Amino acid sequence: MAKNPGQYDESNIQTLDPLEHIRKRTGMYIGRKGDGAQYEDGIYILLKEVLDNAIDEFTMGFGKRVVIKLNYKTGRVAIRDYGRGIPLGKVIDCVSQINTGGKYDDDVFQFSVGMNGVGTKAVNALSESFIVRSQREGKFVEATFARGKLVDTREGESKERNGTYIEFLPDIEIFPKFCFREEHVQRRMKMYAYLNAGLTLDLNGESYCSEAGLLDLINAEAAMEQLYEPICFRSKKLEIAFTHSNHMGEDYYSFVNGQYTNDGGTHLTAFKEGFLKGVQEFAKKRYEGDVARDGIIAAVAIRLKEPVFESQTKNKLGNPEIRAELVAEIKKIVEDELHRHPEDAQRLVNKIEETAKVRAELKGIQKLVRERSKQSTVRVEELV
Repeated sequence: MAKNPGQYDESNIQTLDPLEHIRKRTGMYIGRKGDGAQYEDGIYILLKEVLDNAIDEFTMGFGKRVVIKLNYKTGRVAIRDYGRGIPLGKVIDCVSQINTGGKYDDDVFQFSVGMNGVGTKAVNALSESFIVRSQREGKFVEATFARGKLVDTREGESKERNGTYIEFLPDIEIFPKFCFREEHVQRRMKMYAYLNAGLTLDLNGESYCSEAGLLDLINAEAAMEQLYEPICFRSKKLEIAFTHSNHMGEDYYSFVNGQYTNDGGTHLTAFKEGFLKGVQEFAKKRYEGDVARDGIIAAVAIRLKEPVFESQTKNKLGNPEIRAELVAEIKKIVEDELHRHPEDAQRLVNKIEETAKVRAELKGIQKLVRERSKQSTVRVEELV
């Protein structure tokens, strides 16, 4: 007998285990599902979650190489890092028990993007098959799962180097007709390389590596359009790089702990404000923000011990307490770097002055058009 649509009693209340919840409410954990056509579709988030763990190992000083094998026909992914490896007694828990992981300990992972113990578990739950193997000090533990459920385990001696191997195949029940697009995967590899100078990512035999970090990113994105040599600064916790082109608008790349925050957040707004204040202090002139930044191509990356993101997909940073200090730091960096590069600084100022002049002329024309439009309206009304 069918239920009354308006009925609400004890029979409507359900209790799901964490992995069932991930499968039923997938969007809460990976954002949009999609089929792989878009850069932010779910299958790329699965890839990112596993890669983030490998990157965290590199950030902590363990392992300078990550090997990725991706079969574009079947969609199967295998990722091997050469970090410390998951502690053998916790291999199964770390990929299947929500809120379990080593990233709650700041001494073990100081600048991790994964802070809530969900990422790899979500990959496991949303995969048709999932294999994890940890190598530590001559021993290994391996576990195989199907849609988040443990199927088999193995352990024993090993001659392989320390590190973690994860292999997964996205579940077609969750991602029907999915397909990894090569251009999206390659772009992610480039971003990881730019953000982690000195790290090598090997994707199907092709290596991605950057020695200059965000400077390489800006040079690649600005290509032959840059008006002056990109200005950059790098410390342990902050890295920025920027130049200008003659294109209209503003183009930004923002990152937190190696995570691309495509919706920006506190660090990006702080960069915009700090950049403007630094330029004004250097030029000893007041500029409108959109005038000073028109044509800018910039990247900003920060590392935080306790980043707060607005969703599990980590697209936007929401730490308001860091803004004032970050604005002041970026202002000083921009001002100092402009003094160190006087010729490039002069080109930047010239660009801003030219933009201001064009904007003023455009406003004058718009004002004249409005005045003439009013005069025409008055004449027409008089004729009537």
